[in-house]
Amino acid sequence: MFWRYFRAGEILIKLDTKIAGRNYQFAEIKHVLAQANEEKSGDQLAQIGSQSEIERIAAKSVLSQLPLSALREQPVVAYDLDEVTRLIDDSLDPIAYAQIKDWTVAELREFLLDSDTDLKMIEAIRWGLSGEMVAAVTKLMSNIDLILAGKKCQVVVKAKTTLGLSGRLSSRLQPNHPSDSIDGIKASIFEGLSYGVGDAVIGINPVYDSADTVGRLLEETHKIIDQLKIPTQNCILSHITTQMKAIERGAPAGLIFQSIAGSEKGNKAFGIDLDLIREACALGKKEISSQLPFMYFETGQGSELSSLSHFGADQLTMEARCYALARCFNPFLVNDVVGFIGPEYLADGRQMIRAGLEDHFMAKLLGLPMGVDACYTNHMDADQNDLENLTILLTAAGVNYFMGVPMGDDVMLSYQSTSFHDIAALREIHQLLPAPEFEVWLQSVDLLKDGKLTKNAGDPSYLPKRFSL
Repeated sequence: MFWRYFRAGEILIKLDTKIAGRNYQFAEIKHVLAQANEEKSGDQLAQIGSQSEIERIAAKSVLSQLPLSALREQPVVAYDLDEVTRLIDDSLDPIAYAQIKDWTVAELREFLLDSDTDLKMIEAIRWGLSGEMVAAVTKLMSNIDLILAGKKCQVVVKAKTTLGLSGRLSSRLQPNHPSDSIDGIKASIFEGLSYGVGDAVIGINPVYDSADTVGRLLEETHKIIDQLKIPTQNCILSHITTQMKAIERGAPAGLIFQSIAGSEKGNKAFGIDLDLIREACALGKKEISSQLPFMYFETGQGSELSSLSHFGADQLTMEARCYALARCFNPFLVNDVVGFIGPEYLADGRQMIRAGLEDHFMAKLLGLPMGVDACYTNHMDADQNDLENLTILLTAAGVNYFMGVPMGDDVMLSYQSTSFHDIAALREIHQLLPAPEFEVWLQSVDLLKDGKLTKNAGDPSYLPKRFSL
């Protein structure tokens, strides 16, 4: 049995409980967090997940009674061993933390779900929360809890477009091509724009990670944005160092992208560290904007396990640490590629849906402008209906944006995502509009009228003909 004083005073924290006549004991908080997690194939692969539902209930019971201060004092990766832990802990606001440090995880859950708790009250405690605290409360929530609380945690962010406003749903236009063909990319861009897709960013995953390729694609996307006077951003999702080289050579980037992990070791596996992100931010302030946000981060449950950088922690908790890291750099976009890593980490549609709701809620609670790439790989036990179910639930939860991929099938990355048609359907079902600046542009080019797409929608030749391109 593990005993430890986590606060001054007489409160003693013990990590055991009795359920159905059986004693359950946990060696440390990290184990409680792992075994309280909903079933994930990644946790089973790491051999840290619960072996039964009753063991999961026992872990949730113990977790619910932990004070939030205990989760700060016992991060899943030690402060002196990890720069991500240090950044997260050092960034916490002492006034906000003092307000909540004596709350139990259960009390945080009740606060978030209380009908009297509003966004202003959540914002007052947001910077007192660490990744571990947010992960802990997430493990006590049902799917509908995650939707209800996530909906409250609105995050609005503005660059050339304004994302996250009530009554709005944005999208990333993702015109990937298996050979980085400019003609193929342009065809996808024009089709996506005709469906009202692209107000978050026109973002391309390049096949070739070179400064020349990145520079060429930035020039071409910038040219389209400039010629059509589209209020949006461009971004090429190569390694951050490659983008920096292209930007230093004069390439016109709207955003700077990088995948991140929840530990220093995980980030090293991505070829980055915090100093490199800071260097990119300095470059972006000089070359992109000194006032508007321009960072774009991508995450996904399981990435730390894939690089053996999870330190025995569960994938949800490591994901929460990604978000606590990301918010320190004031990003314009963050998204979770929820089913992209594969069945080793999320085995099926049920796990994918749960993870998508978890990740959206955790990021929004921490103050991030969160989008989700609702997606799956073809070797997962998931299908298009699972993906569409997740998009409906996330839209109800107030997600900032989704991906827009031709026919929902990314022919370069070989995975299934949301299509241009899906974005249009989700807006129609929920009576939502794109970002206000983008809405005005769509109206000006006769693609949107009275909140509905016009007969020109879906015609990839319409914009080139209109603008004589």
